[in-house]
Amino acid sequence: MEIYKHEKSRAWFDRATKVIPSGVYGHLGPAEGNFIPVTQWPLLGDKAQGAYFWDVDGNKYIDYMCAYGPNVLGYNDPDVDKAALAQAKIGNCTTSPSYKMVELAELMVDTVKSADWAFFAKNGGDVTTAAIMCARAHTHKKKIVFVSGFYHGVAPWTQKVDYPGVLPEDVANNLYIPWNDTAALERVIAENDDIAAFISTPYMHGNYLDNVLPAEGYWQKVRELCTANGIVLIVDDVRCGFRLSLAGSDAHYGFEADLICFCKAIANGWNVSCLCGKEEFKGAMSALSYTGSYWMSAIPFAAGIANINKMRKLNLPAILLEKALKVTGGLKAAAANNGFDLVVSGEPALFYLRVANDDSLFLHQEWVAEMVSRGIFITGHHNHFLCYALSDEDINLTMEVADEAFKAVAKRHPEIF
Repeated sequence: MEIYKHEKSRAWFDRATKVIPSGVYGHLGPAEGNFIPVTQWPLLGDKAQGAYFWDVDGNKYIDYMCAYGPNVLGYNDPDVDKAALAQAKIGNCTTSPSYKMVELAELMVDTVKSADWAFFAKNGGDVTTAAIMCARAHTHKKKIVFVSGFYHGVAPWTQKVDYPGVLPEDVANNLYIPWNDTAALERVIAENDDIAAFISTPYMHGNYLDNVLPAEGYWQKVRELCTANGIVLIVDDVRCGFRLSLAGSDAHYGFEADLICFCKAIANGWNVSCLCGKEEFKGAMSALSYTGSYWMSAIPFAAGIANINKMRKLNLPAILLEKALKVTGGLKAAAANNGFDLVVSGEPALFYLRVANDDSLFLHQEWVAEMVSRGIFITGHHNHFLCYALSDEDINLTMEVADEAFKAVAKRHPEIF
């Protein structure tokens, strides 16, 4: 198979570093994205369609990151884009918000089991911050309980005291407990009488470690403890939302959140996020001074309505699960056929991969780089995403490339076998 080259990508990146801090920043950048070796990765893209994107060198990729989640139906889905572009002809950012905001809020409330209301913003971090502020306003308490290994955005309250730009007082009210440890939650509650909220993702899908599902009865016990102690239970469903259940990942695991945060899969890439909540928190949310210049733009609302309705019609979570089991089963088989132990963890529709033949991530990263170099875009340290547009042909090609990539790594490492 052809090994991709990235000369134009590198030239664009060099231009970017002159005018943009880090060139490409955050998790899409080569450093934080763990692009090792960087010469084997695309740094700038050109176009996308369905389950694919093309970089500036013209290399085509089957995309198992889906823009890190927003692409849930397929890039440029015709039904979603038709609704968005029709709204663009009418109006987008206007002095009075479009009635489309009301329609999308009604649809979110009708779709998400635990939702009595919906509040819109733009990024996942906007609504996790809104949830924390709402919980503090409702309870008049200040401390927040986190699960160690969490990621809830990049606001100062989500970071660590030794991170650049973060002050000790930004995180002074943060408490940390292990995942799946309700006894630790009980101890923290007993030791602190001013806890406003407990916030967690539906399962542990952190980076650089195998993902871990909730233990039997875990969420039901968390719900019981929060209710008994007046603690607001916040679910960060930004990453998992609508991929496990259209009713919300809390419904998928058999409990109800007080506040639940959505973003990535709402509108198939059109930028909108949403905080949903129970009726009793509506007053506290209304009291917040919290908004943004583009939070009520109408185009993403129209896209979100079309996207959610299409996901409902398709019963999309069931389709994604079926596709995911084909992908993960095929990858494990390709690994085993070449003498590798590929660990698959987390929920299938958001699978996490780790080559476990050594105690570091380097062997795994070698395999990932070989996959990317042959047109299969996966990553070395993050869970993956699937979209509806991914075909059986795409999956079959992925398995062919995986086999070749494993062979390339094995050839360089005869000492392992």
